[in-house]
Amino acid sequence: MLTLEVAYILAGSTVMEKINQTNRVSEFILLGLSSRPEDQKPLFILFLTMYLVTITGNLLIILAICSDPHLQTPMYFFLSFLSLTDICFSTTIVPKMLVNFLSEKKTISYAGCLIQMYFTYALGNTDSCLLAVMAFDRYVAICDPFHYVTIISHRRCVLLVAFCCSFSLLHSLLHTLLLTLLNFCDANVIHHFLCHINTLLRMSCSSTYINELVIMTEGSVALVTPFLCIVFSYIRILIVVLKIRSAAGLRKAFSTCGSHLTVVTLFYGSIFYEYLQPLSSYTVKARVATVVYTVLTSMLNPFIYSLRNKDMKRGLRRLMS
Repeated sequence: MLTLEVAYILAGSTVMEKINQTNRVSEFILLGLSSRPEDQKPLFILFLTMYLVTITGNLLIILAICSDPHLQTPMYFFLSFLSLTDICFSTTIVPKMLVNFLSEKKTISYAGCLIQMYFTYALGNTDSCLLAVMAFDRYVAICDPFHYVTIISHRRCVLLVAFCCSFSLLHSLLHTLLLTLLNFCDANVIHHFLCHINTLLRMSCSSTYINELVIMTEGSVALVTPFLCIVFSYIRILIVVLKIRSAAGLRKAFSTCGSHLTVVTLFYGSIFYEYLQPLSSYTVKARVATVVYTVLTSMLNPFIYSLRNKDMKRGLRRLMS
């Protein structure tokens, strides 16, 4: 009997120790892009510059579209929301990076980590959906120009943007809620510059089967569906463009789609490079790919859309004058 009581006491203390151990993880350590002290200030200057360029460039795009009557079209309506999303996307990630570059204790609270992950996935998926909507807009403009005004009406534009935002928020909420069900024991070091779902799953001391199943099913559908819509739209556009006889018509078609296609290639290329890898092979190269679609693409979008677009150039000149 004594031995049995001792066994119960030991078992109870083990369970309590595990619970306390789980509850002890109240914050995570973000290692960032580099752990070397001599790299921190150069990285701070680099990402601060990129962040300021991102905010300034996207704000100029939004102001130019809002102030120029010639830019009050569905294409620029979607572009203004893409710029707004890019501003929020960068703000979710970069300020915390900048603070960690200059601080010795590179920590983020458990709640702060979940909040950052929620908005990162919500805004990233909104970007993805908006790119698909913009591809559909270009498809209608080139393949069915006579019905463009009726198909892409203002009401439909608002509904498409509302769907992009609501779907992305719900998609991110699902993955965040599933993450709250996991336990994090002693492991609290994140080998990344942000709270990334792949790294958090690798750190968990409880089963991640449900999380990985949802990522492979719902997550894959949410990521691949907008991409397939873009591919379908551009295949149809290519078929129509190849039938155009005049050189002027070809130039107009390529100038209309070239900017958007450049952004799509940069955005989805880096995402697929990262997410099509298994969790066990998550490497430094995947971190660099994360920088591309979270920070670099948001910074380059204003340049890509303005440098190759005469209407946008004119709108920016009017805004500056």
